[in-house]
Amino acid sequence: MKMNKIGNAEIHVDDQTLVCPVYEGTEGERAVDIRKLRKETGLITYDPGFVNTGSCASDITFIDGEKGILRYRGYDVADLAENCEFIEVAYLLINGSLPTVAQKARYSSLLNKHSMIHEDMREFFIHYPDRSHPMAILSAMAVSLSSFYPEMGENHTEDVDMKVTRLISKLRTIAAFSYKKSIGDPAVYPRHGLKYCENFLNMMFSSPVNKNPYNAVMIEALNKLLIIHADHEQNCSASVVRGVGSAGANLYASISAGICALWGPLHGGANQQVIEMLEAIHRDGGDVDKVIEKAKNKRSPFRLMGFGHRVYKSYDPRAKIAKALCEKVIASTEKIDPLLDIAQELEAKALADPYFIERGLYPNVDFYTGLTYREMGIPTDMFTVMFAIGRLPGWIAQWMEMQKDHDSRIARPRQVYTGPNARKVVPIEKRK
Repeated sequence: MKMNKIGNAEIHVDDQTLVCPVYEGTEGERAVDIRKLRKETGLITYDPGFVNTGSCASDITFIDGEKGILRYRGYDVADLAENCEFIEVAYLLINGSLPTVAQKARYSSLLNKHSMIHEDMREFFIHYPDRSHPMAILSAMAVSLSSFYPEMGENHTEDVDMKVTRLISKLRTIAAFSYKKSIGDPAVYPRHGLKYCENFLNMMFSSPVNKNPYNAVMIEALNKLLIIHADHEQNCSASVVRGVGSAGANLYASISAGICALWGPLHGGANQQVIEMLEAIHRDGGDVDKVIEKAKNKRSPFRLMGFGHRVYKSYDPRAKIAKALCEKVIASTEKIDPLLDIAQELEAKALADPYFIERGLYPNVDFYTGLTYREMGIPTDMFTVMFAIGRLPGWIAQWMEMQKDHDSRIARPRQVYTGPNARKVVPIEKRK
């Protein structure tokens, strides 16, 4: 869809006036087009983190942070999580519509057909150090796919369905293999008779002495968790995928870069920090009031992990889904988890405290997802890998959209230089 021009804005610089078009998206978001700003005035905008900068127009995801809205292709994320499987949402993001029965069957067949990785790639796993982080392996193996499947990197040699289903299916297998490597267990191959999430859990937890490690609650939970992570507009990793792709890099190099960006603790690694925080509170006696006061103390470096979001200034809609999932998964295991009790008390007291309410510090998606993965038996260092598996369809959709966008240009932000003025090199023997 094209943006609609709704008027003009004027920028006054000294005695010069620059007239800039104002465009509006389908949900009422407005943007001032400043593409001629530097050419006409010599000025650039200063916007650290690009918080106020629209880098593209996109049909994929809509977010209203003030109202707590997240939609993929017009569908509310809660509606999708309640009524769809993850592969349907992946299809939606990449193709623009939910699949029919026939389309879903074909998509599932392609995912199963291409779930194996090249057998020579197993040599990579063998030679990684035992303590390698799964995200390091995932990013390296993702870019290596372009060597083992070079036809996947060329836009004109293979249909889109084949490329993306290969990548979505193989990355899941790589993730499970990387986990098995980290614990010294033999790799478990994908099985064609299992669905996407069931297959992943089987590859993760099945072994020669444990053949059926999954149940319906865990499969449902994994589907929903992957759905709520599937896309999130122009976040850090999606922007990296687009930025690398804008240089002409192939899809697999771009996805590998996105994985590396997601690895950061301020992005995909946040749910791991939530678990570590809850464990520390538990070790310290579980005094939530003490933690709340510590978080409010401006002199303290302590931060409540899993609260607040760059975009959402109300309750993160994904967090509501994640909380319900967490409670359901824990109930199905019949375990008593003290970390859940701490998390629920922490949330209740923070949401009743004017300090957090006034600052829009509500639980975000990371607050409960880590707890849920933990109860499913997924280790902490795999949390970000799970995020990457879920986010992969969104990255692919963003990359594909950028390739077709006539306004797309190579990413090249400007800067405000603050270094030394021009100076001459002093011969080394005269330098003080």
